[in-house]
Amino acid sequence: MPDYDVVIIGAGIAGASLAAEIAPHCRVLIAEAEDRPGYHSTGRSAAFWAESYGGPQVQPLTTASGPWLHSPPPGYGERSFLGPRGSLTLARRDELALLDAFEAEFAGSGVRMERRDRAALEAMLPGLAADIVAGTYEPDCQDIDVGGLHQAYLAVARRAGAAIALRAPLVGAVHASGSWTLTLGEQQVTAAKLVDAAGAWADPVAKRAGVRPLGVRPYRRTVIQLRTAPAASADLPLTLGVRGDYYFKPEAGRLWLSPHDETPEEPGDTAPDELDMALAIDRFGQVMDWRIEAVEHRWAGQRSFAPDRLPLIGFAADNPCFFWFAGQGGFGIQTAPAAAKLAAAILLGITPDAMLRAVDAQLYNPARLG
Repeated sequence: MPDYDVVIIGAGIAGASLAAEIAPHCRVLIAEAEDRPGYHSTGRSAAFWAESYGGPQVQPLTTASGPWLHSPPPGYGERSFLGPRGSLTLARRDELALLDAFEAEFAGSGVRMERRDRAALEAMLPGLAADIVAGTYEPDCQDIDVGGLHQAYLAVARRAGAAIALRAPLVGAVHASGSWTLTLGEQQVTAAKLVDAAGAWADPVAKRAGVRPLGVRPYRRTVIQLRTAPAASADLPLTLGVRGDYYFKPEAGRLWLSPHDETPEEPGDTAPDELDMALAIDRFGQVMDWRIEAVEHRWAGQRSFAPDRLPLIGFAADNPCFFWFAGQGGFGIQTAPAAAKLAAAILLGITPDAMLRAVDAQLYNPARLG
């Protein structure tokens, strides 16, 4: 008998959430290359839940996850992982067609969107540039307690019997006679199934396991923390450009700002680029007339996408004992509850949770990529 039924590579939000779902049903090991879980993308999230973020084919996972995040089940604590925020997507006069198209993408989806005119925008964003004439407001957008959610998933997984190995990168993987022999750092274990929840390293993990990679690419995303005058009020909405060229949100009296960059990189411990930070500040200056008093902090994370920018949830076409749970881009936190329940149902062959009624699992099947 193998040492474990399932070994999950990666202890970020993907690996932690899946482990919490399946640990009550089987023997699980989470193998993490770093010395602490969530060091990379999970620990560098901009921390919001927005149903439109990721596009209309990701939206069902986000929407399905909302009630769970608001009122988590017993064992996950007594409080919501969400807090009120609201989001506003802005358009200049020559961008109104883009704003129309953005709203049309979600028509009939149940996502609440409200068109706001210039006067309403000025009330929400004092100091807004004069050439911004309209916006789409999403009242249901929420902040997410990313750290709390991640730690809750890890705690639930541990209580259900999951083991976690740190400083345990996948060095080697051999599949023979229906079982994996895995070298994780300096230890060797066997497992019936191997789950690739390695984020930016998803394709390298697949290659190491002898599975055909699916073109998962990591892209750098930069965020800077600003001290501004006026200070960012706590009720400021998450604010985005309709072209996808910036977003900003308040955080403890400061402003988190991103140029919404997507720079392809090799998997690694990424760092912000000076040009991207300058670009973010320049774009912010074209939207708001606030004075930037200081850049207090800066960081970058890698958001990993499959070629069609949809998540990968399912068994590999070339190895039925290798399971993809990757390609979650910048929406992995906000979709975590539904994505993990979907992955658990497919992985274990159990009845999908009721929250997945409106989710089409075939959208995320790795077989779609050939």
